[in-house]
Amino acid sequence: MKRILSFIFAIFLFNSCTTEEIIDVQNNFFAGQSFQRTVNFTSSNGYFTGLEIPLNIELLDTDMVLVYRLVGIDNDGFNVWRPLPEIAYTENGDEFQYNFDHNFDFVDLYLYAPPSFDLGSLSELDRLDQTFRIVILPVDFVNSSDIDLNDYDSVMEFVQ
Repeated sequence: MKRILSFIFAIFLFNSCTTEEIIDVQNNFFAGQSFQRTVNFTSSNGYFTGLEIPLNIELLDTDMVLVYRLVGIDNDGFNVWRPLPEIAYTENGDEFQYNFDHNFDFVDLYLYAPPSFDLGSLSELDRLDQTFRIVILPVDFVNSSDIDLNDYDSVMEFVQ
């Protein structure tokens, strides 16, 4: 008897929603959000910067936070973005990383290298005026789609 009542209730609940409401819920549920910042990595800030996630962005515990770095402009005039963590190389072959951590309120961007590497030896082009785009996607959507998280353009199709 309980199963029959549950089934009738489920049918009533489903029929009470219009198609537009269902589409609206799906569109809002799967919409990603993003924000962009330009930062400097210097010895005075420990080659680290913390970015507060804007209050108008609703971040859930289950959301996925992705970070992309603007690396230049292609021949057609479009921005070229790389996902973090990103390994970069100096002119003499040393490597370092652009990387990030995040919690519920902040995204921390930082440069990382082995202890033997002096981050102060990096050129200003590698440290100053670095632009990052932080993208927040619902994890359920990411898990249920064929989205390539390393392809910035593919990810941005789902961001409002």
